[in-house]
Amino acid sequence: MTENSWRQLGLTDSEYEKIVNQMGREPNLVELNMYSVMWSEHCSYKHSRSSLRLFPTDGPRVVQGPGENAGVVDIGDGWAAVFKIESHNHPSAVEPYQGAATGVGGILRDIFTMGARPVAFLNSLRFGNLEDARGRYLFDGVVAGIGGYGNCVGIPTVAGEIYFEPCYQGNPLVNAMCVGVMPLERLVLGKASGEGNLLLLVGARTGRDGIHGVTFASEELSEASEERRPAVQVGDPFMGKLLLEATLETIEKNLVAGVQDLGGAGLTCALTETASRAGSGVEIDLEKVPLREEGMHPFEILTSESQERMLLIVEPDKLEAVEEVFKRWELKPAVLGRVTGDGMVVAKYRGEEVVRVPAASVAGGSPLYEPEAKEPEYYARLSRFDPSSLLVSDDYGDILLKLLSAPDIASKEWVWRRYDYMVRTCTVQGPGGDSAVIRLRETGKGLAMTVDGNGRYCYLDPYLGGMLAVAEATRNLSCTGAEPVGITDCLNFGNPEKPGIFWQFRRCVEGMAEACRVLEAPVVGGNVSFYNEVEGEAIYPTPVVGAVGLLEDYKKQGAAFFSSEEDIICLLGSDQISLGGSQYLKTMHSKTAGKPANIDLLFEKRLQVMLRRLISENLINSAHDLSDGGLAVALAECCMPGNYGAEIELELQKDPVNELFGEGPSRVLLSVSANLYGEVENLCSEAALPLQKLGKTGGQALIINSGDDIIIKLTLSEMSKAYKEVFTCIME
Repeated sequence: MTENSWRQLGLTDSEYEKIVNQMGREPNLVELNMYSVMWSEHCSYKHSRSSLRLFPTDGPRVVQGPGENAGVVDIGDGWAAVFKIESHNHPSAVEPYQGAATGVGGILRDIFTMGARPVAFLNSLRFGNLEDARGRYLFDGVVAGIGGYGNCVGIPTVAGEIYFEPCYQGNPLVNAMCVGVMPLERLVLGKASGEGNLLLLVGARTGRDGIHGVTFASEELSEASEERRPAVQVGDPFMGKLLLEATLETIEKNLVAGVQDLGGAGLTCALTETASRAGSGVEIDLEKVPLREEGMHPFEILTSESQERMLLIVEPDKLEAVEEVFKRWELKPAVLGRVTGDGMVVAKYRGEEVVRVPAASVAGGSPLYEPEAKEPEYYARLSRFDPSSLLVSDDYGDILLKLLSAPDIASKEWVWRRYDYMVRTCTVQGPGGDSAVIRLRETGKGLAMTVDGNGRYCYLDPYLGGMLAVAEATRNLSCTGAEPVGITDCLNFGNPEKPGIFWQFRRCVEGMAEACRVLEAPVVGGNVSFYNEVEGEAIYPTPVVGAVGLLEDYKKQGAAFFSSEEDIICLLGSDQISLGGSQYLKTMHSKTAGKPANIDLLFEKRLQVMLRRLISENLINSAHDLSDGGLAVALAECCMPGNYGAEIELELQKDPVNELFGEGPSRVLLSVSANLYGEVENLCSEAALPLQKLGKTGGQALIINSGDDIIIKLTLSEMSKAYKEVFTCIME
């Protein structure tokens, strides 16, 4: 081993010294590779662990919180929901189709590893300018990869979000979420417990794809990143489907003591984590690993990230039954070794011992860093920006059409028509609404799910932006009538070693944690993705919140769109709005500046409780969260799907642009049957929630009046044309 071998593998001198101290000797090359992948930022969370401890992780429904493959919450009747979100950003920047496809495959395995049957995929995506050829290439490749994998394994992709900003031009964000369900009694953990139990590797053969993929994900992107294509894994959804069904069958038949997906860091991660969690050791023979390439070095076998592989811990007397199950699915497990009791991970190759490392050291012994956090220069400067200083147009109809045709807001039908969102026939609300809803055949309940985040808000005010992300996700669930039961987050940031970036990260986490506490939404798992930079330029701080909610009766669900004539349209909630960080500023003035509107979390909580009550008691016909583009855009979004127009009366006296297009939290558009409006008004008054009557549904246009003046008059066909044809024109 050369003097600087550890530096070439991404380890610092002090980290190497720590490894030597923990081992009591110098590691050999194979062992050093194992440490390098497991002590990478992607696996060890060495810069984020201290901040993540701020999140509330307990709750009355939480069965399994952070630390396992996925979070688990109790949804009653002996059933559980299992969910997780993770990033595959760097691989997608280099090879978008496979980067996205293997992101979907990896999060899928995290769910069925726990014993749950996956029922839905979601995704949160960020790209650069679509006028740029490479931006279109990345966008098209990622969408194709998500659809290619999800459609093949037969799991619906039911919801998501997509934003486009220059800061994501060379570093797209591809965050994949999966939700599964299972009987609670089938919960299986990733622990190598039971001394003498066998270690089985099953699935695809091991190759050189993805070697040091986690190291690649723990560094900034540059022009040289194109040369890292070998670090991008290759997915096989057909093998993934076989592996899913066979693994679930072994779990259902109580044939396994533990299961662990082979994802980042491959066999190294699976062996060290399962042993560390159980306080045990493992011993394997690397020659037993089925290979698809000749001449692989032991460190390559141990760090390969070849996809569609699982590690099973099986009692010896159940081996034959396990092999029989996998044989029916045309898979053959390989017995690699056994569980030991000494806490060591031992690997032999050609009769020689090439690895002997403490499991707890490799999987959990990395240093814990407390980087410097310093408010960046831009923060105070941009927060002083006054949107009213801009010259504005008074053609508000034209502004609305431009906002509806902005890629951030425009219909994403071009994207989701490439996904099969109805497979399994359990989708009762798919893409296009505030949340998706899946029907649970076994109980008659429903699961609502969504992903939400806004990088502009977090860039301008990380603490507030973190709170707003959690509030919007849980509010979207409440707009369907679902009670939030847990969240999973994907925290996408730049280089945490830069004080300004770590300040963004810490403040975002603090804001998210506060919102989770007040809104009673425990964090049951997630992912941190650092080093999202290209040539030193970071993305916006982008925490993405995946939220899951429970409907006791899936039939009692809220819809986001107007559905009948002569309904009363009203605005429930806060009057706090701002053009700071708004879609209006971005679209009309190419600016990201100002202060987003503040949030009162206790008010937000009362609002969400009221939404769920109104829906469960069938008092309203629709509820739609106001977000990007403010009131005018929300009205248009409510009109177009059901082809119901609306006539609205507003008092636009002070700042029409802000009142029409300003954005703020805790605001929901409702439509109510005229005979029920009085009851809704009384309930909202008792809860101290402002309810403003705006107008009525009907006709074939959106008309907004202010006094005797018509401020906006657009036909449904005019709005639909602007809203629906954007991506078709750009991409086809």
